[in-house]
Amino acid sequence: MSILKSYDYVLFDGAFGTYYSKKYHSEQPCEFACIEYPERVLEIHQEYIAAGAMAIKTNTFAANTISLKKDFSSVSEIITQAWKLANQAIGSKKVFVFADIGPIFTEDNSIDELYQIVDLFLSLGAKYFLLETAQDDSVFHLAGYIKQKLPDAFVITSFAVDQDGYTRKGIPLKKLVTQSKNWNMDAFGLNCMCGPSHLLQIISELSVSKPLSVMPNSGYPLSVNGRTLFIDNETYFADKMVQMYQQGVKILGGCCGTTPNHIKAVAQYLQNPNISAEMPRITIKEELLKEEGVTNPFAEKLNHNQKVIAVELDPPFDTDYSHIQEAAPVLKEVGADAITIADSPLARARANSFMMAAKIQREVGIPTIPHFTCRDQNMIGLKSLLMGGNIENIHNVLVVTGDPVPADNRRDIKGVFSTNSYHLIEYIQTLNQDIFQSNPYFIGGALNVNSKRFEFELKRALKKQEMGVRFFLTQPIYSEDAIENLKLAKQTLSVKILAGFMPIVSYRNAVFLNNEVAGIDIPEKVIARMEGQTSEFVQKISLDYCMDLILKIGHDCDGYYLMTPLKKYQMIAELIKRMK
Repeated sequence: MSILKSYDYVLFDGAFGTYYSKKYHSEQPCEFACIEYPERVLEIHQEYIAAGAMAIKTNTFAANTISLKKDFSSVSEIITQAWKLANQAIGSKKVFVFADIGPIFTEDNSIDELYQIVDLFLSLGAKYFLLETAQDDSVFHLAGYIKQKLPDAFVITSFAVDQDGYTRKGIPLKKLVTQSKNWNMDAFGLNCMCGPSHLLQIISELSVSKPLSVMPNSGYPLSVNGRTLFIDNETYFADKMVQMYQQGVKILGGCCGTTPNHIKAVAQYLQNPNISAEMPRITIKEELLKEEGVTNPFAEKLNHNQKVIAVELDPPFDTDYSHIQEAAPVLKEVGADAITIADSPLARARANSFMMAAKIQREVGIPTIPHFTCRDQNMIGLKSLLMGGNIENIHNVLVVTGDPVPADNRRDIKGVFSTNSYHLIEYIQTLNQDIFQSNPYFIGGALNVNSKRFEFELKRALKKQEMGVRFFLTQPIYSEDAIENLKLAKQTLSVKILAGFMPIVSYRNAVFLNNEVAGIDIPEKVIARMEGQTSEFVQKISLDYCMDLILKIGHDCDGYYLMTPLKKYQMIAELIKRMK
């Protein structure tokens, strides 16, 4: 079923949520109005139809258990009522009613619930579906499910991308366009996040095999007294939408900030007989890698099968970084190939890892590897930091999820976690093929060889490898089990592995690490040998123990990752001397 066979274009309605909030001065999710104020929902639908909308969306964008914090029974009641109200609004008019399904923002995407929502709409008689504000390719699977259940259904998959063409999960639009060619859907779309000018620019560089749908925000909002406000720009909005139509866009509408006045203006512009539509004429640009002679000594050594040594230094809790100033030159002198900088381990604020890495690299002349967590920033902050690091000629990065904020601090400090390590790795890899072409990041990942379920850890590592990881740094190795896991990892993974070691400073240090730091497993017999001994003796036997293990695993790794314990860089320098 194609809604475009009988029409040159289809004009949708505009925003429901922001218009509802503006019209009725309500901050409650507009979906609840389907039950509590059905006359309001009906009135908004009718306003859009009167404005010239040829298709309307059900008031169900956020109708799911996560967004509304209700059980599925309550959500089902809202969806059912929303469907009835939309159909009541069109009456006998030739207006399409689209089942509107938005994303569910949880770590596991709650994909099962989305299928339940689809099934409910199908049972109500829905034939037209808008899967909007999508963040990744899971929406293609949902579209395929609808087409399998109802082959004649008309399905639009619509993605929200920023001005640079990336979704909130860091997936590039170019990749999604390419993937869409292999899936059964009726139209490919863009909505939300951007205003009309930026979406016009984005679509001018697209060539899609399916009809194109575009529903931009009216513009970019202001926050006034805690309320999100959009400017009134109906004429400007309509002009940009007509330009999109002339670019070949067949399905047009509005998202956040748009009102019936916006849709009315677009309808009037499109009815101008002097306007003609053209087919999209600009294809996705294929960029060539720039050759500017940028080298990455750390990556080159690994790629030439040289065993490398990376040493971790912790950045300071304050502005005194003298211990790093002292340590880095010494470690370089004894043979370290790179310095890694932790990113606020144990969720305690320290100096920024990228800034410290850039400073060390400039002042000492040794390659650096900043650790990069998902915990503290959204995608805007993450990308900003990556760009800054790239400008500073940081070539390497270790991507980790990040330690969670301690429970006693969560009232005042919130972890962001707008993405996870998989998606961040994939995001950096896509940036490597785009804005970082001349200086791509050599991406590392963490590997916990002390995991009690190492087969699961290995599956995670394989997925990270697939996403773009080129080397792994392991957790500290102390046990025979960890050595066996390292051997298995070396046999399974095709990328480089640096085996981790951290000398123990004292008996107390050993007990703390073993009992309070996740991912570390020191055998009890090793700890028992340290009990009652002086720190000097413990440090000596600890170095001996590390050296024995290093000799044992030499054939099962591509280098070594030495973690400095409690600023004792002299211990690491001594260990490197023994290794050399």
